[in-house]
Amino acid sequence: MGKKVFVSYKYLDNQVQTLSQSYPDKTTARHYVDELQDKLEEEDHINKGEDDDEDMGTLADSTIGSKLGDKIFDSSITIVLISKGMKENKPEKEQWIPWEISYSLSQQSREGGRSKTNGVLAVVIPDEKGIYEHFIKENTCPKCNCRTLLTNSLFKILSDNMFNIKNPEFSDCDNHVGYKPYTGYSSYIYSVKWEDFIKNVNKYVEIADYTRQNINQYELVKTFK
Repeated sequence: MGKKVFVSYKYLDNQVQTLSQSYPDKTTARHYVDELQDKLEEEDHINKGEDDDEDMGTLADSTIGSKLGDKIFDSSITIVLISKGMKENKPEKEQWIPWEISYSLSQQSREGGRSKTNGVLAVVIPDEKGIYEHFIKENTCPKCNCRTLLTNSLFKILSDNMFNIKNPEFSDCDNHVGYKPYTGYSSYIYSVKWEDFIKNVNKYVEIADYTRQNINQYELVKTFK
């Protein structure tokens, strides 16, 4: 694969399934990043996002940008871990993940160079019960077995960049009233369950790279309030 990867996640979120006997009763989203690190090929480079509980309410936008710029600038893929407790009950501008996604989607200038927009992949972590229904509901139609993504549960900059292809294609399933399910790579930010992702990391990173290479097909939202 040989790509530079940035991982965005909620460091201390423990509303996740226990990962293994290595982390009994104390698994957090951070431990899933450790597992991902082990799966990536040796030539890949991974940079991690949030690593502490620093209060962003006291930070200027320029300070946040300085903290994130160097980490994200030379990456080409951003993986955001969608965990049940990733959102806190405070303004989105005071949480790291929206900033990390915004910087990943934006072009940056550094030392005479200019970065391209990252491909972004949403990897959904199972909750304490080992299920994914805080974001993905499988087989919501008994006829076509499509899935439903609960985009309203996400930070807005994530949901704004899902189902945002300019010329969508739809399923021909006639079991839906008032709408048709999307088909193909309809979202710039593709979503996958952790259990599928970890079996074939390269496959899903390549999907993120594919949408990146076809960025003109999508209506991107790069900023948030």
